[in-house]
Amino acid sequence: MEHFIKFESKALGQELLDLAAAYKANPSLHAEKGKGKRVGCIFLNPSLRTRVSTQIAAQQLGMEAIVLNMDKEGWALEMQEGAIMNKGTVEHIKDAAGVLGSYFDILALRAFPSLTQKEEDVADFVLHQFIKNCKIPVVSLESAIRHPLQSLADQLTIQESAKGKKNPKVVLTWAPHIKAIPHAVANSFAEWSLGMGHDLTICHPAGYELDSEFTKGSTITNDQSEALQDADFVYVKNWSAFNEYGKILCTDERWMLTEAHLKNAPEAKVMHCLPVRRNVELSDEILDGPRSLVQQQALNRIYAAQAVLSKLLK
Repeated sequence: MEHFIKFESKALGQELLDLAAAYKANPSLHAEKGKGKRVGCIFLNPSLRTRVSTQIAAQQLGMEAIVLNMDKEGWALEMQEGAIMNKGTVEHIKDAAGVLGSYFDILALRAFPSLTQKEEDVADFVLHQFIKNCKIPVVSLESAIRHPLQSLADQLTIQESAKGKKNPKVVLTWAPHIKAIPHAVANSFAEWSLGMGHDLTICHPAGYELDSEFTKGSTITNDQSEALQDADFVYVKNWSAFNEYGKILCTDERWMLTEAHLKNAPEAKVMHCLPVRRNVELSDEILDGPRSLVQQQALNRIYAAQAVLSKLLK
């Protein structure tokens, strides 16, 4: 594994899940593995769980984690090749990433999409500019199109909660939101769920189709009630339109998941990556009730990150 930026294979996915489970059972299992190593956690966008869980994961491996909020504390970066830098940008990505590559053993990066420049976002332009210029292993802390650390933690949560069921019915359902939200979590959850062999159904209002690169092999429907029938796991997430890129096409409150939606899925467990808009995306009764796995998912972020860092440390 050269970088950790996407789902690569079921075999690698299971290896990382097994390692994450081992670290959850014994966080200090390899407490000296990262001694003398540094991971740079570079944030171009806000974070809570990703930031803290990655720092804890590094510390549990004996690594030093250094956090830089580059959107607030660093220079404005120029990403374009051959740019004449006589406007707002102060430092070119070639120089900044090159320096960071010399300071750290692993670089971990969060860079959200613009939701306006579709071609650049789909190409994960910013992430790949860092990879190209830092020349060390890179971990995605969420990019324009994927959030693989979240998805690894999600798969660990499903593995822990499936009670031995080998092919659980997993439903990814769209939920309302007050603003345009990126596709990264939904894309990545679909990619990992399909890659790990789950029976995945995706439901959303008309116009909210995700990039087919991530959804091939899933069942896709606009009927939420039908999708939720006999579900084992229900992953709730908002995303903006992909074809009409970045637009909000629907705000129908009936898509918010409540207990009434799950009357035909008595065993369903509910997942969300957090942060969540309570009583907009998900009702209090679900989030605070016995179906909710959201706190378990959040805890598993530590061990997912620990597994990835450990693997990259070889």
